[in-house]
Amino acid sequence: MLSFFPLSGWGDLELERYALGPDSRRNGLSFCRLMEYGTDHFGSIRGGSAAKHIVYQHRSGEWRVVPSALRGLEVEAAWAQVRSEFVTAFAAAGRGTYERLDDLESLSYGQALTTKALAVYFPGEFLPIFSAAHVRHFTALLGGKPRAYSSGVRTWRANRELLELLHEYEELKGWSPHEVMDFLYTFHDPRPQDRVVWKIAPGERASLWDDCLQNRRIRIGWDEVGSLGQYESDQELRAALDQHWPHSTGGNLRLARQMLAFRDMERGDLIVANRGKSEVLAVGTVVGGYAYESGVRAYRHTVGVEWDTSYAQSFDTPRHAWQQTLAKVPATLMREIRHGRGRRGTAEALDPAGGAEGADETGALGRSAVEGAVLPDDELPDGVRTVRELLEHKGQVVLQGPPGTGKTRLALDVALSLAGRADLIEATPAERAAALAELSAVPEHASEPLEERAARLTMVTFHPSYGYEDFVEGFRPDTAAEGAGLHLKMKKGVFLRVCAAAEKSSNETFLIVVDEINRGDLPRILGELITLLELDKRGSVSITLPTSGRQLTVPPNVRIIGTMNSADRSVHHIDSAIRRRFAFLDVPPDLDALDGEVEGLGLATLLEGLNERLDAHFGPDHLLGQAYLLADDRPLATVEQLSHAFHHEIVPLVTDYCLGRPEMLRAVLGELVDDKTGRVVQTNPQDLPGMLAKVFVSAGITEEDGTSVEPEWNEE
Repeated sequence: MLSFFPLSGWGDLELERYALGPDSRRNGLSFCRLMEYGTDHFGSIRGGSAAKHIVYQHRSGEWRVVPSALRGLEVEAAWAQVRSEFVTAFAAAGRGTYERLDDLESLSYGQALTTKALAVYFPGEFLPIFSAAHVRHFTALLGGKPRAYSSGVRTWRANRELLELLHEYEELKGWSPHEVMDFLYTFHDPRPQDRVVWKIAPGERASLWDDCLQNRRIRIGWDEVGSLGQYESDQELRAALDQHWPHSTGGNLRLARQMLAFRDMERGDLIVANRGKSEVLAVGTVVGGYAYESGVRAYRHTVGVEWDTSYAQSFDTPRHAWQQTLAKVPATLMREIRHGRGRRGTAEALDPAGGAEGADETGALGRSAVEGAVLPDDELPDGVRTVRELLEHKGQVVLQGPPGTGKTRLALDVALSLAGRADLIEATPAERAAALAELSAVPEHASEPLEERAARLTMVTFHPSYGYEDFVEGFRPDTAAEGAGLHLKMKKGVFLRVCAAAEKSSNETFLIVVDEINRGDLPRILGELITLLELDKRGSVSITLPTSGRQLTVPPNVRIIGTMNSADRSVHHIDSAIRRRFAFLDVPPDLDALDGEVEGLGLATLLEGLNERLDAHFGPDHLLGQAYLLADDRPLATVEQLSHAFHHEIVPLVTDYCLGRPEMLRAVLGELVDDKTGRVVQTNPQDLPGMLAKVFVSAGITEEDGTSVEPEWNEE
C-alpha cells in the first residue's frame, strides 16, 4: 500500500488513481479500492455504498461529490479540495497536531476512510478500528469520558482518545494496535450477536458449491448491475434490476433489499448454503466483506465465508421460501438445522409442542427442552428482538402497517418473551392461547378490589368513545350502590391499575397492548400522562391527577405497545407531542411466513404480485399482509382454503380499497373481474390457482441464476 501510494505522492495524486469507480477496475490499484477491498488484514471499512469515499465515479460514468459545499464545483476542482485536505491531515498527524484534523470539513464525510488512511500512514498513532459506533462502544466500555463518544466527535479523534485510554492499562502495555483490536473484538464485540441468518444458494442447483467450499466464499449472480457498492439505496438498485430484468419487476425491490443486505454482511454473520428446497449443504460464518470479482466469468458478487459441513442435512418436506437465491432463515428453522447437525440424511423436525430433548452439539437447547426455558436473544424472532430493543430505549412502541401483517401477533409474542415464555412463541395456537390467558389473568389473592387489580399483560382497544376515564381515572356509575338514582364512584382506569401492580412487583415487566391505538382521541385519552411516559421521568417525576388529586408516578417496569392499521382512513391524527414519546416500527407483509404452495402456486409469489398492484394504485399503506393466506399460523394448503380466503377475505378488502369503482377493481384483479358486471368471477376452487397465477405471477420469477423465467405451477 505504501509503495503504491507514498505520502510524498499525495500532492499531485490523480483523481483516477484515488477514486473507486468503473475506470479504476482496469488495474485494481486505486487508493479507495485498496482501502476497501485490498487491506482487510489491516481493518475493514467494507459495507455501505461508495459514498464513504467522498468522491467516486458512479456506475453510469458520472462523477459524484458527497460534501455539499463542493457539489457546485467541477469534479477536478472538488477533488483538488479533498486532496488538499488529505495532505493537510497527513501533515498534521506527522507533527502530532491532531486537533487540526477537526477543521477539515470535506474529510468529515468519509470519517472511516480518513481514519483508516491515518492508521495506515501512522500505525502507532491510531487503532485499526474505523467504525465510529465500535470506537465509541469500546470507549464507553473502558470508562471513557462522555465527550469521547458523543456524536459531535469525529471518528479519528475518538480513535485517538480510545488509544490513549488503552495506554492507561498496564496489562496492555507492549501490545501492538492489531493485538489490541483482536482482543477487543474477541471478548467485547459490539456487533449484534443475534443477527439475521440468510439462506443463500451457491448457484443454480448449487452448481458453484465446490468452488465456494474450496475458496471459502459465497457467490451470487445478477452481475449486470455491477458492484453493489455503487448503490446508495434499494430504489437505485431496483431501477438497475428493472432495466436488466424488466419482466421480473414485481420482485425486484425485495431482491434489491436482499442484495444490499448481502453486501453489508459483517464478520460473524451466518449463512446457510442450500441445494434446492430441502437440502442444507453447510452453515458458514462470514469472515470477509463483500467484493465484486470482475475477473470471474459469472456470479461475481462474493462474500468470504468459513464453512462448516457438519450441518449438512435434508428435510422431510421442502421449504418453499427457499426457491429464491436469498431468503431469511427464521429462528425456529435455524434451531432445527442446529438440531440436525452431524446427522446426515433426514433432519428431525422439532415438535412445535415439545421440541428436542437436551442440547445439540452446539450447546443450544431445542425449544421447550426445559419447561419454561428462556430462549437466548439470538433465537428470538427478529421482530421480537427489535421491539424489545425499542421498548428498552423508548418505553412504548407503535407497530404500524397494512392489515394482516401480524402486528397484534407480534405484540403478543413480545409479551411472551418479556414474561420468560419465548419458548411458546412458535408453539401451537392452543398452547399460545393458554399461555397468554395465564399472563392476562388478574391475580385472585390480592388486597385490592377485583376492579383495581391488573395482570402482567393487559389488552385494550381504542375507539372514538374511549376516554380518559377508561384509561386513567374518572367517575363511573357504581352499580353496587344501594338506593335509587345514579351513583358515581371514582375509579382507576386501566393504566393506573397497571401502574399500581407494577409498583408492587418491580422485578416483573407489565405490558399494555393497545389495539387500534390511532382510532382513539389520544390527547384526550392520555391527558397529562404524555409527560410521564418518557423513560427519564419514570419512577422519579410525579404529577397530580386533576380529577382525584392522586399523585402518579409511572414505574420503570411498565411498557406500552400500540398497533395501528395504516390503511384505516377513519383515524385520528397522532400529534407530534405524543409521537415523540413513542417509537414507531413498520410491520410490512412477511413473505417468508408463506413457505407453502397450493397446487403449485407459491403463496409468497401470489401475495407479492397482488401487493405490487395494490402499491401501484393505492400506495404502500394499502397492501395486504400474510395473515390472509395463513390458517392456524400455517400457510394455506388446499384449494378450498385458498378459495375461501380469496373470495371472502381478500376480495372484500380490495373492493373497499377501490371504493366500489369497477375500473379500479379490474386494474388490480385483472381478468378475475367480469367486464359486464364489474364483479369478481366465481370459479371452481380447483381452477383458482391457475387463474391467480395468470394474473399475479405471469410476469415471471427470478431464478437462482438471476434469469427471468415463466412461473411454474402444476396444471392438472
